[in-house]
Amino acid sequence: MNLPFERFLPRIREAGRAWPLGATPTPRGVNFAVFAPDAHAIELCLFDAAGQHEVDRIALDQGHEGIWHAHLAGAGSGLVYGYRAYGPWQPQQGLRFNPAKLLLDPYARDVVGRYAGSDLMLDMQADGSPDHRDNASVALKARVQAEPAPLRDDQHRHVAPEDRVIYEAHIRAATRLHPGVPPALRGSYAGFGHDTMIEHLLELGITTVCLMPMMLWLDESRLLAMGLRNHWGYNPAAWFCVEPRLWSGRHGSTPLAECREMVSRLHAAGLEVISDVVFNHSAEGDLAGPTLHLRGLANRQYYHLDPHDGRHYRNWSGCGNSMNLTQPRTLQLAMDAMRYWVQCIGVDGFRFDLAPILARDAHDYRHDASFFAAVRQDPVLQGATLIAEPWDIGPGGYRLGAFPSEWHEWNDRYRDTMRRWWLHGGVPLADFAQVLAGSSGTFDPARKASTSVNLITAHDGFNLTDLVSYHQRRNEANGENNRDGHGDNHSSNCGEEGPSASPEVRASRLRLRQALLATLAVSVGTPQLLAGDEIGHSQKGNNNAYCQDNPTTWLDWAGADAALTATVRDWFALRKEYDELRPRHWLQPGRVRWLHPDGREVYDGDWHCPHGRALALAYLDERGLATLVLAFNAAPQGRTFQLPAHAPWRVRLATHGLHAGSAAGQGVEVPPQCVVAFEPTPAQP
Repeated sequence: MNLPFERFLPRIREAGRAWPLGATPTPRGVNFAVFAPDAHAIELCLFDAAGQHEVDRIALDQGHEGIWHAHLAGAGSGLVYGYRAYGPWQPQQGLRFNPAKLLLDPYARDVVGRYAGSDLMLDMQADGSPDHRDNASVALKARVQAEPAPLRDDQHRHVAPEDRVIYEAHIRAATRLHPGVPPALRGSYAGFGHDTMIEHLLELGITTVCLMPMMLWLDESRLLAMGLRNHWGYNPAAWFCVEPRLWSGRHGSTPLAECREMVSRLHAAGLEVISDVVFNHSAEGDLAGPTLHLRGLANRQYYHLDPHDGRHYRNWSGCGNSMNLTQPRTLQLAMDAMRYWVQCIGVDGFRFDLAPILARDAHDYRHDASFFAAVRQDPVLQGATLIAEPWDIGPGGYRLGAFPSEWHEWNDRYRDTMRRWWLHGGVPLADFAQVLAGSSGTFDPARKASTSVNLITAHDGFNLTDLVSYHQRRNEANGENNRDGHGDNHSSNCGEEGPSASPEVRASRLRLRQALLATLAVSVGTPQLLAGDEIGHSQKGNNNAYCQDNPTTWLDWAGADAALTATVRDWFALRKEYDELRPRHWLQPGRVRWLHPDGREVYDGDWHCPHGRALALAYLDERGLATLVLAFNAAPQGRTFQLPAHAPWRVRLATHGLHAGSAAGQGVEVPPQCVVAFEPTPAQP
């Protein structure tokens, strides 16, 4: 039913144009364009300012290539709207048009309302027939918003790849309990951009922050029924809309303005900003998920559907559906969103969740995927940092090393090898050395040494404290009977499960964490630190805390471990000081030497021994003389290392037990579970 029309200005419907997609303010009004190639008709539905009452419907004109459009002269920013799509109901053919369901503009810049799990959002009944109940009262609506002025390229920050040190963080979790952040700003964009957080990042030696999703996401119905919420944000619903739950709510500000301000403040401090993005699936989920937008507008184009029964979705994401970027308009959605976040918000790059899906056709991953070509040629994205999570759960979904040359890739082989070598043993020296050297055997030799994003921990899985405190995951709070999350973490509880009062256990856990952090800092490649690992935060054994928006994930700044913070600060400072630790290219024979603790070069038999838990790496100058020696002792007992005889040596840095600046001699006892950097003692004048 139409209610009295609430006018901001008199509106006159005109034909408009088919581009750009979305609601675009013009000098005379607003142009609307939406992609729905199989629809028979599309209605633009206008609502009051609160989005509560539908006040008018306007038929759109069908343009070329399935885009429907109209121009409303006199309309402007603040107008609330949605779409109704008319067409065939043939789910087995992938057609699910149901005009009873109001649809959100996929290009919405601002969203009115919040998804609460109402079954009115379902477009299909149990028998497969359409659900004719109108959902306008609970549906998400879009609000017209003027585009902010684009940033200039010189307002971005681009770190040299060999210098990059990444800090992966969740904006809310990182700041929610930080005593140095004003209470009103904690948990928000403004909180993460506060001086206190920036000073902490700079003290650690961070160059780049990788922020977990900031695009508007939804809480899954299952979580809402349990009183939980999606905390991580990997459930996108509006790719152009800044997530409002990360906004401080300050008077006079908006989520968009505050997010832009955060990025600007990080840039002013010299920090690069990477946004974690999800283009592999949407919040519409599987067959029984809510109908929000894509499913009701262009289901067959936006998603990979089962070729035998179009009702079902290819679930290579594990989240119910997989977006189909072989389709031009789906690819355009991702590209337009990336350009928006670069130009209008200011991010400097992207980390792509489950990235192989972006390059899949109906059958397999493609090295020549149109997505890769589109990103490579896009002038706005030139110079953007691109990081792939190089796996999904589809067939042949493990693609480490298979991304284009300009991309970086999360390296789980590094993660697993380092965990096993330091925490368990039984790892051949060759495996340890290979990942320490950047996993060069995994990547094309022509790629840069920074290609490998080395990580010990990430948001997904145990954090560092729990890695050395729990043998088994403790995910009961997630409501899945502890079945979710990784079951094999290569973790060690150091002899006692969970928190321990034992001095021996606590000391061992600290040593191992320090050793892992130091190894991360000196490994070839791009180091990535998980926020909270540098202060000893624990998630009490929860290794899949995606739905824990509470002290489980909120970083425990009050209990910060100064020894860990110092380890990160000192070892990343060492990395910055020595060019050898930041090579542009893979390690070359003649410039490094791998040494057995007894001082001889490692031989073939040594490489394949699974019991070797001590190794040294010497960096050589043009004369073949060592300028820096890194000693790694993962054994539970001390080990004597013989250093090169051409110069006296001193300890440059040690994770524990040895003092910086102390003389080392040619034979030095390296404590158990320890990393030491040695440098030649300067000649006395």
